[in-house]
Amino acid sequence: MDSAGAALRARNLRTLAVLAGLFLVPLALAFFTYYGSSWRPARSLNHGVLIAPPRPLPQLALPAVLPAGPAQGLPPGRWSLVYLGGGACDAACRQALFVMRAARLALNNDIGRVAQVLLVTRDCCERAALQRDYPGLTVLDATGEGAAPLLALFPADERAHTLFVVDPLGNLMMGYDARQNPRGLLEDLQKLLRLSHIG
Repeated sequence: MDSAGAALRARNLRTLAVLAGLFLVPLALAFFTYYGSSWRPARSLNHGVLIAPPRPLPQLALPAVLPAGPAQGLPPGRWSLVYLGGGACDAACRQALFVMRAARLALNNDIGRVAQVLLVTRDCCERAALQRDYPGLTVLDATGEGAAPLLALFPADERAHTLFVVDPLGNLMMGYDARQNPRGLLEDLQKLLRLSHIG
């Protein structure tokens, strides 16, 4: 009886060790691979380029071109898609504003959570054309010297083709190449809005 009991106990311990190994070995391998080697996942889940760390933007009041009114800053408490460009709006500007408008319209019920802003850095402004072609666009005149601290925080690389995402707290957090498929921007926005408890 003692030998049968010992055999049963040994078999149970082997079974327990195999089950523990099935759970612990993959966990140990994953831990070692991520923290103990130089390997990292090849691709992030977002389509845009994260700006890390996010850059808090100063709340400057800029002359409002569209809609005409008192000076204002980026819309507080809302996500903002921001483009920096000339007020004459060349081909790169029109492409970026088209992508901005299309992505925002595709948000359907969440459209009110996202503002579209053009910060005009020169040649202000083709009001009639901008108002006609891009309804709902907020145009702020950033041609004055007072806007320099704000503009300096936006990355200069490929600025003519970049849409920027600003969170509801006023942090510049992502850039998106407007020449790419707009579906990527839409997917990023949908994810941000789904996960956000503000804005």
